[in-house]
Amino acid sequence: MGIYSTIGYNLDEVTNSLYNGKSGIVFDQSRKDLGFRSALTGSIKRPKLKGVLSRRMRVGLPEQGEYAYIATMEALNNAGIDEDFLDKNEVGILYGNDSSSTAVIEAADIVREKKNTTLIGSASIFQSMNSTITMNLSVILKLKGINFTISGACASGSHSIGLGYTMIKQGLQDRIICGGAQEINALSMCNFDALNAFSVREESPEQASRPFDRDRDGLVPSGGAATVIIESYEAAKKRGAPILGEIIGYGFSSNGEHISVPNVEGPVRSLENALKDANLRPEEIDYLNAHATSTPVGDLNEAKAIYEVFNKGRIPVSSTKGMTGHEMWMGGASEIIYSMLMAQNSFIAPNINFTNPDEYSGKLNIITETKKSKIDTFISNSFGFGGTNSSLVVRML
Repeated sequence: MGIYSTIGYNLDEVTNSLYNGKSGIVFDQSRKDLGFRSALTGSIKRPKLKGVLSRRMRVGLPEQGEYAYIATMEALNNAGIDEDFLDKNEVGILYGNDSSSTAVIEAADIVREKKNTTLIGSASIFQSMNSTITMNLSVILKLKGINFTISGACASGSHSIGLGYTMIKQGLQDRIICGGAQEINALSMCNFDALNAFSVREESPEQASRPFDRDRDGLVPSGGAATVIIESYEAAKKRGAPILGEIIGYGFSSNGEHISVPNVEGPVRSLENALKDANLRPEEIDYLNAHATSTPVGDLNEAKAIYEVFNKGRIPVSSTKGMTGHEMWMGGASEIIYSMLMAQNSFIAPNINFTNPDEYSGKLNIITETKKSKIDTFISNSFGFGGTNSSLVVRML
């Protein structure tokens, strides 16, 4: 695993933040200056890649591509996979990404102002395409396996892992780099702000993201990147890989209704399909990492779905988005890592800022303080615009 997050720039930092319920949310004055309704955002520094990558490799990487490179290198290092191994073996990449705004907007600005497309520069196209991460990393790492991008809105990172799992189960690949990344710049968030989707609790940024809380008023945008290396068991054992856990279930569904308002039936099907694929009963799951973004309707309907599937909501639940904000295309992958880190260290991270339950969240077993707990098997939800749903089940080894 590897991660570059608003709550830490590596696995150790992130584990510490999860345990202590540390928020990565800040007030960004530049967004107010641009006319944003909400200036809240996750805070993350751009990595310095000069001296790490050649200029030719750097210029094609957009912001989220830089995050993905750092997360992927940590994951490869922890997996014991080096440049020589990548050169001699067929390794694929499936990565979740559903926007690359800055390069597109800046190119359009240049054309409108200068009336000369040659001033855009040759690297712009490689930064602006949705496939920018898989495109760049496959070249930087000289990958020889499957290579494409999953665009599934806020379920992109989760679907990338699910599709990687499916391909490996079918014997099409032995190992795949999977994950999700999200740009955090203001230009990528202005149209979300226009939807009134963001919290405006600007006087207390760290308390703004309030999953499941009665007083939630919207999500807080965030970003970064998260990478997991998945392999067939046989291939991992053969090379002596440090195996962390096993993906045993992937459930998915489409709501088939409103483009931005989730329902209950879709998430229920996704959860039930994941449990069926894993051949597990609901009571055999030790922890659920909820999608819960801190939006009024989204959290309500997910709470209903969890209550319906998991024996009237008895399963321990928390949404790490209280700390991280909504990492969007990255979230489905990062929340697998957050859950893995909890399981490795025998605790459940708190659903911070949950002080007043509503009619539906009050029926769930939401963990509000860090809790020592043995986690053998967990499930993670990710839902997205257009009604796309993904649920992953992972068992520790």
